[in-house]
Amino acid sequence: MFSIGQLAVVSIISHLIFIFITWKVVQTINFDPLIRKGKVTEARVLLLFITIVIGTGVSRFFLEILQWSQDLLYLF
Repeated sequence: MFSIGQLAVVSIISHLIFIFITWKVVQTINFDPLIRKGKVTEARVLLLFITIVIGTGVSRFFLEILQWSQDLLYLF
């Protein structure tokens, strides 16, 4: 079991890792045809927000699976 402090550190690291992985994956997609001329900065900010949403969502999923697998001990 994790203490509150350990869980916070694991959560922060997990979120950052999955946001980084998502950013690398998003960079491989060609969004150029979807971007209007003169709106490059806005498109990059949107991609950053999308990356954060996807990365934290995936991270929460894995953290919940970790927590649920530890809670299975209370089943027996």
